[in-house]
Amino acid sequence: MQNKWYSIFKHVLIGPFLRVWNRPEIEGLENIPADGPVIMASSHQSVMDSFYFPLMCPRQMVFPAKQEYFTGSGVVGAVQRWFFHAVNQVPIDREAADAGQSMLHAARKVLGKGGMFGIYPEGTRSPDGRVYRGRTGAARVALATGEPILPVGMIGSRKANPIGTWLLRPVKVRMKVGELIDPIAYVRSQGMEPTDREAPRALTDHLMGVLADLVGAPYVDVYASEVKKSLAAGHGYPAGAELD
Repeated sequence: MQNKWYSIFKHVLIGPFLRVWNRPEIEGLENIPADGPVIMASSHQSVMDSFYFPLMCPRQMVFPAKQEYFTGSGVVGAVQRWFFHAVNQVPIDREAADAGQSMLHAARKVLGKGGMFGIYPEGTRSPDGRVYRGRTGAARVALATGEPILPVGMIGSRKANPIGTWLLRPVKVRMKVGELIDPIAYVRSQGMEPTDREAPRALTDHLMGVLADLVGAPYVDVYASEVKKSLAAGHGYPAGAELD
């Protein structure tokens, strides 16, 4: 699953600049399997998370991306389509009724070829640096395929690339890679089977706890998307997500 343009962006066009500008460091590199299928599940602080971790990861990986990135028209749309294909992203219609199945289908294709499939369980960037309640997509993929989850905590990327900004700030970025999570073994340790209705939520909650520990940030049992909607409407933080 080697993509020539992926390597060019990583080693020539973008990677060298990021290494100097943000001085990225990674801890737990030994936890990344040298080969074989794996689901990378990361906390999400900035758009640049999809560049910082792939830069430091010895393997190429694939992320799902909004379908809109692949359907634009004109010169800009063509360039956008080319770029997202070049950096190993696959289109997912997040608004479709079968979005979950679309995600699973894309993940199966990547994992079936022994690849690394990246997912942000929070579903959107954290509005304030805390780790928020996870969507169950990563867990559902893991339970359906039996492939391990590699937890990754992003630290500093939000300060380097705050929401709403385009220019990167020269802030140091760090990543912490946790130990692999065996999805089947975990849910069975909780007295469940992989096909049980409660299994994806239980596995997701465990994963988010691991990510919060890696990042060293508080865990908030509210979806980040709900917090963003409330803040955008001028209602402040919703119950359960208040800042201390």
